[in-house]
Amino acid sequence: MSKALHQVYVWSMVAITLAVTAYLVYTGYTYYRLPLEERFYHPHYDWFKPSGLFGQGLGVIGTLMIAFGVGIYIARKRYGFLARFIRLKYLLEFHIFLCILGPILILFHTTFKFGGIVSVAFWSMVAVVLSGVVGRFIYIRIPRAVGGQELSMQEIQDRREGLLAQLAEQGGEQSKAVLALLDGHSSAGGRLGGTMRNWKILGAVKKILKTTPLAANQKREILALVKEELALRNSVARLEQMKKLFQYWHVVHMPFALIMLIIVLIHVIVTVSLGYRWIF
Repeated sequence: MSKALHQVYVWSMVAITLAVTAYLVYTGYTYYRLPLEERFYHPHYDWFKPSGLFGQGLGVIGTLMIAFGVGIYIARKRYGFLARFIRLKYLLEFHIFLCILGPILILFHTTFKFGGIVSVAFWSMVAVVLSGVVGRFIYIRIPRAVGGQELSMQEIQDRREGLLAQLAEQGGEQSKAVLALLDGHSSAGGRLGGTMRNWKILGAVKKILKTTPLAANQKREILALVKEELALRNSVARLEQMKKLFQYWHVVHMPFALIMLIIVLIHVIVTVSLGYRWIF
């Protein structure tokens, strides 16, 4: 998937989430804004109430979206399901999309009324969603191969050595000057410091290349190699830190997800046993 197509993919999911939320607010605003004791007198009470055709439908569809999003992501990550057809990165984004939109539907299913065991499930769901957003940030910071697999420190170092060897073959003395420049600047701690240092290095490399008789395409190739080397250098600096953060993230995300799952199952079993079966 190209970068432009990937942006369309992501922004389409964002647009769908916003559009659905706006529709739900617009459609049920006159009902949801009423105090609980007055909702019974709303002309569409039987439609919007949690056991109503619309209200219960939101709960069913939202729950199915979450279950599908979690199930397909786990199947891809742990068992390689659809590994030949979709990268883990893209499936993660789809997983996040379903697990944000699904809870929004469930929120409207509750009609913003929380109590008892359902409130525990709801706040667990909120914790899962928020921790999922944080987990996404951590995930994209972990260096990965094209297929989405995490890179080990040795794999990153091997890629760097191959890259530097390729750079040494370009441009003779000019490449030696570029390599000397890279060797003379170790990566700075912190994202901001490392980014600013990289800008300085790229600026210095461009000055070196301006004074050379190399062809324009060769200069572009050297500059591209330098950018990739700086990216790999940053990957080495953040690899272990991000992996530790990801482990800590699982400590928060997984228990809340499990609590939510158990309570939702109890809620569904009780609902069905009482005869609320929606359209089934």
